Amino acid sequence: MIRKKLKYDDTKLRILIMVLTWLLLDLSCVASANAQQITDMFGRIFLIPDRPQKVYSTSPPVTNLLYAIDPEMLTGINFPVQKIQKKYLNKIMQELPVLGGWFGQANTPNIEMILKTKPDIIVIFKHNAAMSSIVDDTMRTIPIPVIYVTLNSLSDYPEAMLYLGKVLGRETRAKKLAAYARSTLAEISILSRSIPQKQRVSVYYAEGIDGLSTECDSSLHAELINLVGGRNVHRCLMRSLYGMEKVSMEQVMLYNPEVILAIEPAFYRSVFSDPRWKSIKAIKDKRVYLIPREPFNWFDRPPSFMRFLGAKWLANLLYPDHYKPDMIKESQQFFRLFLGVDVSKNDMNQIIYP
Repeated sequence: MIRKKLKYDDTKLRILIMVLTWLLLDLSCVASANAQQITDMFGRIFLIPDRPQKVYSTSPPVTNLLYAIDPEMLTGINFPVQKIQKKYLNKIMQELPVLGGWFGQANTPNIEMILKTKPDIIVIFKHNAAMSSIVDDTMRTIPIPVIYVTLNSLSDYPEAMLYLGKVLGRETRAKKLAAYARSTLAEISILSRSIPQKQRVSVYYAEGIDGLSTECDSSLHAELINLVGGRNVHRCLMRSLYGMEKVSMEQVMLYNPEVILAIEPAFYRSVFSDPRWKSIKAIKDKRVYLIPREPFNWFDRPPSFMRFLGAKWLANLLYPDHYKPDMIKESQQFFRLFLGVDVSKNDMNQIIYP
């Protein structure tokens, strides 16, 4: 017990030393720079640069949004960049340290590493009350201004973009992204309202390599289904924000969805040859679709700004007679605006229709 206590005390001492060093070095920098005064989420008053150069976020949805606004200001990422992402992400992001964060199950950030990167400001994703309490308790002890954004649904994004653009001195860029977001929401809303209830396509969201995990119709993780006028067959109350509700094969057969959305390539590759699934309408009609995932998932896990493009992709799949965008061209424009990359028609075709 004594050894454990000593180890714990040593860790606290190292963090304290880093905090003091950070404060001493940072005070002179802020004093000499063009600064703005902000009050953070804990009521603390800080001076930060008018255009902060170093920003850290505690969760992927916010980190990805910060990347879209300006990748050069990120001090670190929440988890490693995957191989399939590298082709479409700025090398700056690929070289950033992995600092962790609060997301998923049992994930926590490396506080010592965060302090070493010396962010001007920290942005957190305010959602779950229990998780927020844990985050708040930790963030309150760090002498860095902490602000939060709410991203509980796609409708929250335009306001979050504008807020971050203002605080981070990148208003022009943020306004462009927010304008696209608002235009997309309006466009999809018109489509959704035009679909009579009796004509709404039934959708099963298949998670896991066996396809037998899914999301309740009220879940953030399956938001796009309702948004575009689909009908999520799994109607239930969420047991947790994490989701991944287990269902039986018999239950899926009773649902008999017209469309299945697959998040796992392994499930998508095997489902048509699996005899357990052959009686389901979506299989018979060959309306099973693998969700695009480059560079971030277009539908879920983690939910991000890519869902604005994902909403158009899904609306086109469910209602091709009502909604007929040129998805290749639309996606190319989206990648250019949000990610700053030009993608060839062939590569985009591979992304959308793997």
